[in-house]
Amino acid sequence: MKAVLAALFTATAAIASPVQAQAVQLVQPIAGTRLDVTATGEVSRVPDIAIISAGVMTRAATASAALQQNATRMERVRAALKRAGIADRDIQTSNISLNPEYNYQNNQAPKLTGYTASNQVNVRFRDIANTGRILDALVAEGANQINGPSLTIDKPEAALDEARVKAVAAGRARADVYARSLGMRVVRLLSVSEGARYSVPRPIAVMRAEAGGAVADSKIDPGEQQVQITLEMSFELQ
Repeated sequence: MKAVLAALFTATAAIASPVQAQAVQLVQPIAGTRLDVTATGEVSRVPDIAIISAGVMTRAATASAALQQNATRMERVRAALKRAGIADRDIQTSNISLNPEYNYQNNQAPKLTGYTASNQVNVRFRDIANTGRILDALVAEGANQINGPSLTIDKPEAALDEARVKAVAAGRARADVYARSLGMRVVRLLSVSEGARYSVPRPIAVMRAEAGGAVADSKIDPGEQQVQITLEMSFELQ
């Protein structure tokens, strides 16, 4: 039995050894000059999502009264969002707070004057064209805190892939420039890694008057966002 096991071990080692040697040979040493470049690909897209913080702040003499008033007005705000077609998944509570308010005077102890309650939600608007109209409706229902917008792209993968293609082309073109200036040529790509990827927003929120009317309607101009991909690329020059 020992002789059989020894023979099997010898045969296995004999089979594995060429495979290991072949794997080592796949990593070819650099015969020329290594060139490292950083390349960026950029594409533009119109944002199709607006995220806005909307909420209610109330003040009352007691904490319970401030919270009760806040809850009543906030319920009206939520109802307005539902009537506008905003789904539950696009409404997320971001802050609830209750704070005392004091009156400070010289050489006197602070005097409690009441309480301030605040409740805010982040709302994801998937139809930017109607965002202004909905915000005006929220204010009419009691919202007195509105911040934003944060504009973004709902499904950025297609834009990111396009930016990746541009980044690869830019990196290869830059390598060719270096190679020609050195009297060399690009032999092969050694490595490529993806670094930062990000969007550069251009949010613009304005108030505009409707044509022929005196009533102002809040409008959001989505503008464009630049989606960028940065690659680290290494080439061999000879």
